[in-house]
Order: sequence, then C-alpha cells, then structure tokens
Amino acid sequence: MFRWGIIFLVTALIAAALGFSGLSGTATWAAKIVFVVGIIIFLISLFSSRKK
Repeated sequence: MFRWGIIFLVTALIAAALGFSGLSGTATWAAKIVFVVGIIIFLISLFSSRKK
C-alpha cells in the first residue's frame, strides 16, 4: 500500500519538475489518499491482532 503512495509521490514530483501542473496535482492527491488508507488499514490490523 505504501509502495503505491511512494509511486504516486515520485510521479507528482517528476510531473511538477517538468511543468505538468494538472498531472502533478492529481498524483499528489492520489498519493495522499493511498497513504491515509494505508495508515488506516495498518491501525485496524494492529488493533485486531491484539485481541486474544
């Protein structure tokens, strides 16, 4: 999950460096969403594994 976030972030940085502002904004937005979803899934799995 975090791999996808990093891929979108790198895509956004490259697009911003090349001047593609629309693509850069979209990739940044996607990276943020994937990162937040990954953290939520991590926390759910952390708390669900503690139940005995």
